[in-house]
Amino acid sequence: MSSVIHSLPPDNTLPPEIRGRSAWYGADLNGRTDWIERVSAAEIAEVESVAHELEKSSVDLTSISTKDVPLPTLGPRLRRLLEEVLSGRGFVLVKALPVERWTKREAAIAFLVIGVHLGHLRMQNAEGHLLGHVKDLGRSSMDPNARIYQTRERQTHHTDSCDVVGLLCLRSAKSGGLSNLVSSTTIFNEMRRRRPDLLRVLLDPIETDRRGEVPEGGKPYFSIPVFNWHDGLLSAIYQRQYIESARRLPGVAPLSPRQIQALDLFDELANDPVLNLMMEFQPGDMQFVHNHTILHDRTAFEDFPEPERKRHLLRLWVAPPNARPLPEVYAERFGSVTPGDRGGIAVEGSRPTMLFDGLE
Repeated sequence: MSSVIHSLPPDNTLPPEIRGRSAWYGADLNGRTDWIERVSAAEIAEVESVAHELEKSSVDLTSISTKDVPLPTLGPRLRRLLEEVLSGRGFVLVKALPVERWTKREAAIAFLVIGVHLGHLRMQNAEGHLLGHVKDLGRSSMDPNARIYQTRERQTHHTDSCDVVGLLCLRSAKSGGLSNLVSSTTIFNEMRRRRPDLLRVLLDPIETDRRGEVPEGGKPYFSIPVFNWHDGLLSAIYQRQYIESARRLPGVAPLSPRQIQALDLFDELANDPVLNLMMEFQPGDMQFVHNHTILHDRTAFEDFPEPERKRHLLRLWVAPPNARPLPEVYAERFGSVTPGDRGGIAVEGSRPTMLFDGLE
């Protein structure tokens, strides 16, 4: 079905230039702090109390909801921040949970408590992990089944397979490992102004490698346009390395010269410091990103030799019930397009689990 789906308006014209808060430039945000939030002592105390009670309880952590972890003070603020992520700038950086005085397990449970107030947690890999660990496992992007977050290499700008991704920094790297965000809306606008012919290429489906995480009955790749115009909204889905590695798979044609041109321009714009915004995570920082309007990247990093000092981030994939409508073709990757019940990785036999190894 996806091979005949094109993300163009019915009259085959290009979607209009997108205006609003999602179409930002990094050069305008550098030096500003209005995208940074700070949790108060009272809000931290509330999270600590709820997390402590949760850890003592017999509640299944894979199925907790807001009724299990009420946050009467912080909860309404999190919903306001979520609105900014979903309908505004597309991201927020929240400082700073006191992870230095918590065990890693306590920090993880506090992060879960916060995450469920944003939406339903989704599985991040074939093992069903709802709590992801972003750290170097000594793998290489040359491994066709490796995920780049398991390496210390640069990730390059990409989207994750969920509505909202949240990160909590437990330990930062010895050097590098900076976060870089760019508005896919701004990239769309710039391509529309400069090379509308190449933009049109990215409104056609393109194959992307699943890297071995294949749903039951599915192909080892999905085929969705990079830019998707639906219900008056522009959404993007992108991972250049996985688009290229899909060419190894049976039935996937080599990239055409036109596709390569379009992808190269996309990457050139994403890497332009006028467009993107660099930020450095400190322990206790949380970042929440809207995958449909923001691409995120991470620079390569050097780690400390001591295991207890190595860079370590926790990750949540979240499906907010009030998320935007998505075109039906997204079900090929998200499993469903129903808000609150979409996104994540589901393969045959996978079940939601929590991985707390190394968090004691």
